[in-house]
Amino acid sequence: MASKLVKGSAIIFVGNIIFRVGGYVYRFLMASLLGPAAYGILGLTTPFQGIFQILAAGGLPPAIAKYAAEYNALEQQDLARQTVYTALKIMVILGLVVGFIMVFIAAPWIACDFYNKPAALLPLQAVGLITPFSVIVGAFRGAFQSVYKMEYILYTRAIEQIVMILAATALVLIGLSTFGAVLGSVLGFAVSSVAAVYIFKRYMGKYLPPKSPDFVFTLKQELNLAKRLVFFSIPVSITALAEMGIYSACTLLMGVFLTSTAIGYFTAADPIARLPLVVSISLATTILPAASEAFATKNQELLSRYVRDTFKYGMFFVIPMCIGIAVYASEILGLVYFTNLEYINGALSLTILVIGMTFYSVYSMSSSIVQGIGNPRIPMYILIVGTLITIVTGWYLIPIYGIVGGALASTIASFLMMLPMIYFTTKLTNVQLPYTFITKVVIASIVMAIPAFILPNTNMGLLIGIILGIIIYFVMILLLKTLSKNDVNQFRGLANKSGPLSNKLNKLLDFAEKYTHE
Repeated sequence: MASKLVKGSAIIFVGNIIFRVGGYVYRFLMASLLGPAAYGILGLTTPFQGIFQILAAGGLPPAIAKYAAEYNALEQQDLARQTVYTALKIMVILGLVVGFIMVFIAAPWIACDFYNKPAALLPLQAVGLITPFSVIVGAFRGAFQSVYKMEYILYTRAIEQIVMILAATALVLIGLSTFGAVLGSVLGFAVSSVAAVYIFKRYMGKYLPPKSPDFVFTLKQELNLAKRLVFFSIPVSITALAEMGIYSACTLLMGVFLTSTAIGYFTAADPIARLPLVVSISLATTILPAASEAFATKNQELLSRYVRDTFKYGMFFVIPMCIGIAVYASEILGLVYFTNLEYINGALSLTILVIGMTFYSVYSMSSSIVQGIGNPRIPMYILIVGTLITIVTGWYLIPIYGIVGGALASTIASFLMMLPMIYFTTKLTNVQLPYTFITKVVIASIVMAIPAFILPNTNMGLLIGIILGIIIYFVMILLLKTLSKNDVNQFRGLANKSGPLSNKLNKLLDFAEKYTHE
C-alpha cells in the first residue's frame, strides 16, 4: 500500500507540474493570437467553464474514488463497479442539464444583460458544450484513482491538454477568435472522454472485474448508494466553488464594470502571479499526509518539525519569487508577451497580485496542515468567507481603480484568509511558526530587489537583475545567518538529486554551512 501511495503521489505531482506548464502555454498562445480585447472575453468565459464543470460533476469524482476504494478493499468488486456506474448516471444527467442551462439560459443573460458584451455570447455557449464530456472524464478518473492507477488519470489529462492546445490554436488561426479558443477546450474534453472510456473498458477489468452473474442491485439500493455519494460530494463542491471564487471573482466582476481590453491585461498578468503557488501547493500536498501521520501517532516533536520546515522552505522560495516578480512586472510582461506589448499595461496589477500570492501560499500550507490533523471544515469556512470578502471589496474597488482594484481585492482577501489560518495552525498543532527565519528571508528578498530600481527596463536589464538578485539573496541569507546546519542538510538532500549540478551545489552548501547557526 505504501509503495502504491508513493508512486501515485509522484505521478500526480509530476503531472501537475507538466500540466501547469501546458496551461501556461495555452494561455500565452491565446493571448498572443487573440489580442487584449478578445483575450479579455476568453478571460471572462474561463471562470464559468470551471464553475459549470464543478456544478455538473457535483463533487462526485472524489466520492467515486472513496467508495470504490473502500468496496475494493472489502473485496466487494461488484459494489465498487456499481459505484462508478451509479455516479456516472448522476453526472451525465447533471452534465446535460447544466450544459442546457448554460447554452440556452445562462449564456445569453450573462453576455447580453449582466456583462453587456454580446461578443461573449458564443464563447459562453461553447462552455455549455464542455460539461457533458467533462463529467464522463471526471467519473472515470475517480474510478482510476480508487485503484491507485494514477497513470491513467495522467494519460487522459495529457490527451485533453494536447488536443485543446492544438485545436484552439488552429481554430483561432482560421478566424474563429475566442469562440474557437473555447471550442478547443470542448474538443479536448471530448477526445479525453473517449480515451477514458477506452482505458476503463480495456484495462480496468482486472481491478474492477465484470459484474458477477448472481449480483443483484435493486433500484432502492441504487438510490441509497446515490444518496451516500451525493451527501459526500456536497461539501467537496462547496469548497471547489469557493476556491474558484477566490481565483475568479474579480475577473467576473470586471466584466460588469470594465472593457474587455482592460480585462485582457488582467488576464495576462494573473497566471504569472500564480507561479509561486507551484512551490507552496506542492509543499501543501506533501505536508497533509505527513502531518496526519505525526498527529495520529501523537509524535509532537515530529509534527513540530514538519510544520516549521514546511513554512521555512516554502517561504525561502516563495517570498523572493513574489518580490522578484513584483519589482520586474513590466519587464516580465514585456518578455512573455513580446508579440503584443500592450499587455505591459497589466504590470501594476501583476505587482499587487503576486504579493497576494505570498499570503495565499501561507494559507494553502496552513490549510493542509489543519486538514491533516483532522479539521477539514476550518479551511472550508475560511475559504467561503474569503470569497465573500473578494466579492465585496472587488465590487467597491474595481469601479474606482479598474484592474488594479481587482488585484487589490484579491490580495486583501488572501491576507485576511491567512491570518486566521495561522492562528488555527499554531493553536491546533501547538507549534510556533519560524517567524525569525521568515523575517530574515523578507529582509534578504527586499535587499535583493534593489537593482530593479537602477537597471534599465529592458530584457537585458531583467536578465542582469535576475542574476544579481540570486547572488544578493544568497549573500544576505548567509550574512543574516538565516540557515541552521539542519537546513543545509535538508538542502543537501535536494542537491544530491539534481544530477550533474549536484557537485557544484554541494560545494555551495559547504560554503553556506560556515555561516549557519545551531
